[in-house]
Amino acid sequence: MRLQHKVTLITGAGSGIGKSTALLFASEGATVIVNDLDAIKGQETVNEIKEKGGEALFLQADVTNPESVKAMVDAAIAEYGRIDVLFNNAGISGVGALHEIEPDAWDRIMSINVKGVYLPSKYALPHMMERKAGSIINMSSCVAEMGLARRVSYAATKGAVLALTKSMQVDYAAYNIRVNALLPGTIFTPFVENYLKTSYDDPTAAIESLKQRQLSGELGKPEDVANAALFLASDDSKFMMGSPLYIDGGVVFGKNA
Repeated sequence: MRLQHKVTLITGAGSGIGKSTALLFASEGATVIVNDLDAIKGQETVNEIKEKGGEALFLQADVTNPESVKAMVDAAIAEYGRIDVLFNNAGISGVGALHEIEPDAWDRIMSINVKGVYLPSKYALPHMMERKAGSIINMSSCVAEMGLARRVSYAATKGAVLALTKSMQVDYAAYNIRVNALLPGTIFTPFVENYLKTSYDDPTAAIESLKQRQLSGELGKPEDVANAALFLASDDSKFMMGSPLYIDGGVVFGKNA
């Protein structure tokens, strides 16, 4: 029970990595505040947690909207008095070379993936600072450390999140607040599955091609990233500060012959 008595807030927890993390955190004793823009999916996560004997609360909020995020954090503090762990997980993908991306698509991914880390952190941090305790986990990606064809907008956001993580750590170390980043490889989430089905004539071949990028020969699972998030959320990682944690099957630091 590595998160016993911890109050955790996870954005984008209605599906995929966020949902897997919410379920894992609850099984480790955490009270989980589930955030998602989709109220149906968010509440489904809460229901699953409660069915297994855990404690959870759904708070709907748009992570790109300051008033919405502030209301979410205020509600969490009113209900539980604190936020011990903030997992900035909400995000979207983007496809295309730079000249192919329309300005509105660029603005949207920047807003969700970068502003969506800034706003929850902005409103949660004062409460963590007051208590001089907290762990913030930001969702970056292994593409922040490598070039990947036709993923320029996504890579730009995840590089920004990684840089943001390092600078945040310097500012908040004095308050005993740890800020770390997760850098997953390709994780087979429902979002990725749907993208492959709608974007490729042969989704099976596309999956096999993705597998070949990773030394593991397999795509990651949401649970793989959830386990890494648990490590960063818990006291097991108390000496990790401003660090990138790779869960990428060997994409960044390995290359098949």
